[in-house]
Amino acid sequence: MQTVTLRAGDGIPGDRLFGFARYNSGFDLQNPQPLPKERFVVLLNEAALAGIQTNFDIETQVLAIKANGKTRSFKMLAAEDRRNASNFLSSEIGLRDPEPPNFVSSAPHRFTDVSVVSSKMMNAISVLNLASVEKLGEQLSAEIHPARFRANIEIDGLPPFSELDAVGSVLRFGDVELKILSRTKRCAATDVNPDTAERDLRIPYLIRKLMGHTDMGVYVEVAKGGTLSVGQTGEMLS
Repeated sequence: MQTVTLRAGDGIPGDRLFGFARYNSGFDLQNPQPLPKERFVVLLNEAALAGIQTNFDIETQVLAIKANGKTRSFKMLAAEDRRNASNFLSSEIGLRDPEPPNFVSSAPHRFTDVSVVSSKMMNAISVLNLASVEKLGEQLSAEIHPARFRANIEIDGLPPFSELDAVGSVLRFGDVELKILSRTKRCAATDVNPDTAERDLRIPYLIRKLMGHTDMGVYVEVAKGGTLSVGQTGEMLS
């Protein structure tokens, strides 16, 4: 996205409003509650997801899935297409569950990793400092693509890892103010190479070995809304 308009207290528009819940997830559409991410089809457990390309139109709810050279489109408002999309996805990633997953959404509920912490964290936005990723790569003598960390917003120009010690500070870009809520603890999903869909680096283990923790990036809340644009300059306020 080249631009995004943010509202105070809300997350990225459209982000993590939809998901594929595993057959025994316990997710209730009428009474959505935060659940561990393992209850859904996620990269943590299914490395093959990194090899899948998707495009989802929120207005029409048409989902396009490209996998292994095949592209299929599904009208997710129709029950039959939801089933077909689930079966296609399951087949292409080799999902071994007894039953296919269910396509679910219960807006404004968001399927955010840290939604189990609080409603504020459910709307948290992930921010990644590219200098930190570059420094980690230097320390590991490996090329690490920022896409491993699946951030909503990527920033550059801060010293490596300085964001980790800036909880409570504010990142300001024009009218937008993003308050840093917490560090982002990393899981084994980051082990997966986004280009090859293979687990080739034990990222959380290696970060802990180097720095004594598993954190990379931070979660922020929108303290003041406005529009963000790629290439926009900003500042950190302590």
